[in-house]
Amino acid sequence: MKTNTSYISVIILHMLIGMLIYFNESLSKVYFFVALIYFLYRIVFAANNQKTIEILTACAYFVGAEVLLRMTKGAIAYEAVKYLVILFVAMGMFYKGLSGRAYPYFLYLMLLVPSIFVASTTLSFDANFRTNIAFVLSGPVCLGFCALYFFEKKVTIKQLNKLLFYMALPIVANTVYIYFYNPTVRDVLSGTASNRATSGGWGANQVATILGLGMFVFAVRLFTSSPSLRIKIFNVILFSAIAFRAIVTFSRGGVLTAILSIMAFLVVYYFTVSSRQKNNIIVVFSVFCIAMAAIWVVSSNQTDGYIDLRYTNKDHLGREKEDVTTGRGELFKKELDGFISNPFLGIGSSRAKDQRIEVDGQGVTSHSEVSRILAEHGMLGVMILVILMIKPLGFRSHYKGNYYFYAFLCFWFATINHSSMRIAAPAFIYALALLNVINEKNPIHRKQLKE
Repeated sequence: MKTNTSYISVIILHMLIGMLIYFNESLSKVYFFVALIYFLYRIVFAANNQKTIEILTACAYFVGAEVLLRMTKGAIAYEAVKYLVILFVAMGMFYKGLSGRAYPYFLYLMLLVPSIFVASTTLSFDANFRTNIAFVLSGPVCLGFCALYFFEKKVTIKQLNKLLFYMALPIVANTVYIYFYNPTVRDVLSGTASNRATSGGWGANQVATILGLGMFVFAVRLFTSSPSLRIKIFNVILFSAIAFRAIVTFSRGGVLTAILSIMAFLVVYYFTVSSRQKNNIIVVFSVFCIAMAAIWVVSSNQTDGYIDLRYTNKDHLGREKEDVTTGRGELFKKELDGFISNPFLGIGSSRAKDQRIEVDGQGVTSHSEVSRILAEHGMLGVMILVILMIKPLGFRSHYKGNYYFYAFLCFWFATINHSSMRIAAPAFIYALALLNVINEKNPIHRKQLKE
């Protein structure tokens, strides 16, 4: 009972944080520095056997907070969270070292370097070299550092669930902020395109991605960490509130990624648990499906049916759109052309966006990390993608205790193909798949023999 009460209390605390930041955005900076000091303190003063989980938890919390901090200008820099995650991980390397078998990720980081030198000769004169390079490489570098440190680190499934919960807490605050920013969805709709107004005044793509991550966390908690009926109901309500705001951003990628990740988790989880637990999963899944249907009905009602048109690829007049990818397919094709024209070392970091400025007059940022890596890194990019895709599967053949493994990889791969690596979440979630998740050992109580 005490655990359930503290669980609800910490979520309510973050609801209040979201509300307070809405009414006074300067508090966002206070929130950022308080959280930073708190987690640094926990890392530095943690016992040696607790360092790893404290570092993971600190990374998780700031990954969840990144979009809220961006939209309220709370962090010290736009890319601050990615750099903070790298800082935390570097501290972990200092305290706990690395696995020798993580060397492919060191090679991965080295393969990113040549594109910087290529960019120094290919970027236009007007381009800000440092800013452009940092923007496109901060995500991949963050992934490399996380993967290096997380590889084979031992955590229990209970600890993994806890750090996912820490990641979801700022997403709760973010959701509350968005509800206050836009309490009535219908009032700000004019079509079926991604909507900044319903996304808290920020990029709908990023907001949908982070809310989709929140959907995933509270959905899996419904199945794995809801010991009482009260907590189950509470988690369903939280999931529904987050899912509604994710849907009405009109950015489909984050929502579809969440659903794909949840399904990947459920398939593995179902075949992992006992027969009695399987029956419980079926019952909870039925409730989950009813909740999803209800959320969709409410979303459709609140958007006057626009959301139905959006997900069936129609405009506000009900006409079929020619491009289901909303321009992403054309960007993908152009970046593949860049790879074909410069197959060895690529066109250089950030050159893909720079070219679009020269040709079209506007620098549309790539939505696919796969095509961007191929274009900007050439054959080295092929090697990068091979490492990223093959190494986790080899890891999985030896360590099968993480029933989130395929869900994490689904989230990473789907996200980098609709939102690139704009935020730290896909890098961090990818690395979580490389943890060695072990079962907790129950304490053995032995009777003392009488003499």
